[in-house]
Order: sequence, then structure tokens, then C-alpha cells
Amino acid sequence: MLKAAFDRLLRALVVEGSLKLRYPDGSETLMAGKAGPSVTLEIRSWQAVRAVLLHPALAFGEAITDGTIVPVDCRIYDVLDLLIRARFRGGWEPVMGLRDTLSRIGKRWAQFNPAPRARRNVAHHYDLNGTLYALLLDADRQYSCAYFRHGDETLDEAQLAKKRHIAAKLLLTRPGLRVLDIGCGWGGMALTLAREYGADVTGITLSREQLETARARAAEAGLSDRVRFELIDYRSVTGQFDRIVSVGMFEHVGINHYRRFFDVVRRSLQPDGVALIHAIGRSHGPEFTNPWLAKYIFPGGYSPALSEVLPRAEKSGLIVTDIEILRLHYAKTLSAWRANLDRNREAITELYDERFCRMFEFYLSGAELAFRRSGHMVWQMQLVRQQDAAPLTRDYIKE
Repeated sequence: MLKAAFDRLLRALVVEGSLKLRYPDGSETLMAGKAGPSVTLEIRSWQAVRAVLLHPALAFGEAITDGTIVPVDCRIYDVLDLLIRARFRGGWEPVMGLRDTLSRIGKRWAQFNPAPRARRNVAHHYDLNGTLYALLLDADRQYSCAYFRHGDETLDEAQLAKKRHIAAKLLLTRPGLRVLDIGCGWGGMALTLAREYGADVTGITLSREQLETARARAAEAGLSDRVRFELIDYRSVTGQFDRIVSVGMFEHVGINHYRRFFDVVRRSLQPDGVALIHAIGRSHGPEFTNPWLAKYIFPGGYSPALSEVLPRAEKSGLIVTDIEILRLHYAKTLSAWRANLDRNREAITELYDERFCRMFEFYLSGAELAFRRSGHMVWQMQLVRQQDAAPLTRDYIKE
């Protein structure tokens, strides 16, 4: 009976491609839809079957991570590619409809991020061993979407292009402009703005690991007089700045706090200042964070639709002067990170263990497919307080 129920669950999700299931008792089930990827899963525990039946969106990722459901002659990416195709072919509706509804009901509580909870959420992911990110990311440790102008750039080239693309939108027209970097990561953006554009930058983070690395990098580059990093929440920022930039941090703000975030940006921005927010979004409208991702990777995180963001920005009194949508850029970025995980898997296993590697492979694979097949994108929003703070046209960005 357990096997029959599991077969029915998975059969509904195999819309394109074929899936073979090998059960603990040696029996097999083959299911196929239209032409597509071919995947085999070895199920090593009836307990995993039971858990997936009760909570598919959470327990399937847990079973892959724990090794109780194992891809055979294929990668985790291939498994998720087969299953995610059903999402937009109607296969998920009878299976996930109720659970999707319940997840939406709990959405605002899941994203309630007061300062103490925000610090815990950040520590969960960003205070991991710094060597891990050195092995996964580019040389500058840019942990956000790169910018592929032509599509054939290396990861390092595309991340540098991203920083310069953002710098152009910040209109750093003269040296000495005071810049606030909200969610500064390991300091790469702040150091680039100081070194290449002569900016005076204050970077803020809630990650102690990132703070220590960023300060050490500033000292090593001889830029400590023009770049400082602080361990504070964005809500505690004081003073005003000529420019404000935030890259890959807005996803951690929480939908309940969007108005507060934009209020902080407005009061922290000089009247003739310019702000640029770069974040992950959704093209298909509001949804909710996958429960596995929320539990194991980004607690409190959410990638919003622009329909959830713009009303809060408008109510703060800020003026939106430019929005750019980057579609497959993040898919290419995540693919490069997956390649780095493969290349450095032995070293990462020594840092943590093989289970951790499977967890990160599941995360990176699912995230890449979200951009390739599920309508995820990255938006860059330029904001000002005064209508004439930005040029009349976008030509200056290319120039």
C-alpha cells in the first residue's frame, strides 16, 4: 500500500521524461511521460517513502541529502529537472495544491524578521566556514547573480561586470561620494567602489564571519581609510549617504518589513542621492519559499514578485527611476558554482562531510532550475528622492 501511494505521487510528477524507482524490497516501477530526461532513484528506506508522502516538498530534499533516496547513474540536477517540469505542466496541482495553500497562509510568520531573528538567520548560512565560499565562488567572493554581457565570460569576469554595471547605475561621478552598502558580504563590492571609483564606503552585515574577512581584505588592500565595515542591522543605520547599494540582501528582509526597509533607504539617502537594490524575484507573481530551502539554507528568506515590492517603495516616498530584469544570468552563475562544488568536492567534504555536499548540491541544483524553468529572475531597481537625481535616459549606463 505504501509503495502504491508513492507510485501515484511520483507518477503525477512525471510529465516529461521517465523515472524508474527501485524500492528496498528489490521491486521496481517505471513511469514515463513525453520525451525528456531519464532518471533512476534507489529508495533505501521505507521511512523515507512515508515521510515524502506526508510532506513531499520538505522530505524529498531531506531524503536526497540523507542518502535514503539516491540518484543512480545521474545527478541531483537531473532528478530535479525531471520533477520541476511538472510544476508548469499541471502535474503538481493534485499533489501540492493543499500544501501550497497552507504555506501561503504561514508566509508572513515565516518571514517575520526582527533584528535578533535576522541575526540568527544570517548566521545559519553566512557564518559557515569561510573556506567553503572561497572554494565555491569567484576570487572576489561575490555571492549573488553575475552579469554575463555576452554569455561566454568566466565567473570572475561576469562578477566584475556585475559590480561595474551596478556602479554605473549608482552614478559615481566624482571621488569621495559617501556610499552605504547594505548587506556587504565579504566586502567585494565596497572595495571595488573605493578602489575603482574613489568612493568612501560603509558596509554593514549581520555575519561575523563576513565582517572579519571584509575588514581583513580592506586592510590588506590599503583601503581601511576609505572602507569601513560594521556589524549592524540596516534598521540601526544613522546618518545620510550620497549613494546606497544593496546586493543580494533584500531576499532576507522579510515581506512584513519591506516598508521599513524602504523608509530606512529614504531617510539615509541625501536629497540628491541615488540608491540601487539588486535582488532575486519572481516573474509569475507572489508565492512562498520552498520549505526545504527555508529550513536548511535560507531561514526567513523569500524572493518576492515586484508586485509585492513596488507598493512599499512608493509609500516610502522614493521614486523608482529604473528597473532592469536579469533572467538567465543567475542560472549561469549557479551552474558555475555547481561546477566549483564538483571540482572541489573532496576539499569541501573534508571541511564538513558528504551529506553537506549533497545538501549544497541539492540547493544549487534546485536554485538553478528555478531560474531556468520556474520564472525566477533578478531585478535591479534604481531609486531616488528627487526627480532630477538621475539622467533623462539610460544611455549613461553603457557609457
